[in-house]
Amino acid sequence: MTDAGPAPKRSDLVDLKDEERTLGILQESVLGLWDVVNNLSRLRPTRREHYRVTIFGSARVKEDHWAYAAVRELSAELARLGCTIITGGGPGLMQAANEGAALGVPGGKARSLGIRVDLPFEQESNPFVGEAYEHRTFFSRLHHFVLVSDAFIVVPGGIGTVLELMMVWQLLQVRKLANTPLILVGPMWKELVAWHEKVMLRPGAPLASKEDLGIPRSVPGAAEAIAIVREHHAAWARHVPA
Repeated sequence: MTDAGPAPKRSDLVDLKDEERTLGILQESVLGLWDVVNNLSRLRPTRREHYRVTIFGSARVKEDHWAYAAVRELSAELARLGCTIITGGGPGLMQAANEGAALGVPGGKARSLGIRVDLPFEQESNPFVGEAYEHRTFFSRLHHFVLVSDAFIVVPGGIGTVLELMMVWQLLQVRKLANTPLILVGPMWKELVAWHEKVMLRPGAPLASKEDLGIPRSVPGAAEAIAIVREHHAAWARHVPA
């Protein structure tokens, strides 16, 4: 039986009626928990066995839509290259990516992950997820994506996809992430980057640097995205310890 430690002294106890001291203890405790989480997140494997690509995209796109087929083929090609495919584990283009991994490496040998968040309207992982992780909050889920990914590909999506894109973009901007491709596929993202350039690089009142806005690589389609990942994967493979 482990020793629980000494009981708090009577003088250490705080009555809940003392709102100021109660709030201070709660703040100290919450900040302490974040310190523990941040400290644990510094741990990294010395060797990652497989190159991992996270694909962010819409949950609303149906299986008969051309974008579904395009993302499925993109993912299949990356799986053939030896990549582990990571998605949010839900329906739509997330499912297309997980399905593509299964098609690219058939026989149940595909490495396909889903990092999910608890939502009232998405109860199950899509059927092509090989391994699923569940999070209660978007914050811990987004952090998980960052910790396990070697490259990010963003396909058409809505507000959630924009959130994921912006988080990775900002982490690359402030160098909390490095040498990690952020690839935006399709015209909608090119237009988003163009809006940033128009609004944030106005003469006399710049809100960002030109280098910041050059971080994401906008490409028209899957072929160009695959070429970028292929080049980065080759460099990664040369530096993976034996």
